[in-house]
Amino acid sequence: MERVVVITGLAQGIGREVARLLDGKGYAVAGFDVDAEGLASLAEGLAGGDRHHLVTLDIADRPGIRAFSRDVLDKYGKVDTVLSNVGIGFFGPFEEIDLEAALRCLEINVIGAATVFQSFLPSMRERGEGKLVAMSSLVGQIPFPFESIYTASKFALEGLLLAFRYEVEPFGIRVAIIEPAQVSTGFAAKIHRLPPEGSPYRERVKRFIDRDNELIKTAPDPVQAARAVVKVVEAEKPPLFTRLAFRDSFFITINKWLPTGIRDAILVNFMKVKV
Repeated sequence: MERVVVITGLAQGIGREVARLLDGKGYAVAGFDVDAEGLASLAEGLAGGDRHHLVTLDIADRPGIRAFSRDVLDKYGKVDTVLSNVGIGFFGPFEEIDLEAALRCLEINVIGAATVFQSFLPSMRERGEGKLVAMSSLVGQIPFPFESIYTASKFALEGLLLAFRYEVEPFGIRVAIIEPAQVSTGFAAKIHRLPPEGSPYRERVKRFIDRDNELIKTAPDPVQAARAVVKVVEAEKPPLFTRLAFRDSFFITINKWLPTGIRDAILVNFMKVKV
C-alpha cells in the first residue's frame, strides 16, 4: 500500500531534501509552504508527479490547514506520518527585541505545528496507527543566549509533544522529536543581526555570531540531516529523540547531569560570549 507523508515547510532546506528522498522511495508526499517559487521548483524535480499534493499555504492560516488536511485525506484516504518542519528563527538580546514580532515566531513554531498535528490526529486515531514528527532544535533543551524567543518556542514545542504523546500512544500513534543544532543552510544568516552601535550587548553578540558561523562550516548539510529524518519516518518505532551529531547528544547529556554553574561555564565559553 502507498505510504503517505505530510511535510510542512518543504520548499527549501531539510524539508525539501526529505521530500526528494521519500519521492525516490515511492512515498506520496503531501505538503505546503509559503514559498510558492521554491515549491514549484521542487514539484518539477520530483519523479512522482501526480502522486504528490503540494500547495502554497501559510502555517499561520489555521482554516487553510484544516482544509488542506481534508483535501489530503480525500485524495489518499490516510496519512502515515506528519512531519512538522516549518519554523523560523528569532535572534537578539532579550532587552532589545520587539515582542510584537516575537509573537509571529511563537505562532509559527508552536501553534502552527499544533494545528497541523491536530488536523491529522483524528484520522490516525481511527486507523490505530501513525507517526507525528516535529523538527525541534538543540535549544529545545538547552537555552542559548540571544535566542530567548526561539528557545522559548522550541521548549514549548517539545513540551507540547511530550505531553500529548501520553494521550495518543494508546491509539497506536508514535511521537518523535528531532533536535538538530547547526545545519549548513541559510537559516542562521537570515536572523543574525548585530545590535545598534551603543548597545551594551553588541560586542558579545558579534562574538556569538562569529562562533555560530564557524560551527556551521562543519555542521551536517541538508542532505545528511534529511537522511536522519527519513530514518525516523521509516522506523516502525522511532526513538522519542533524534540528534544529528555526537556533539549535540554530548551537550544535552551534560546539560542534564552537570551542576548548573559548570554547565553554564561550558556553554558561554563554547559560544565565546563570556563577559
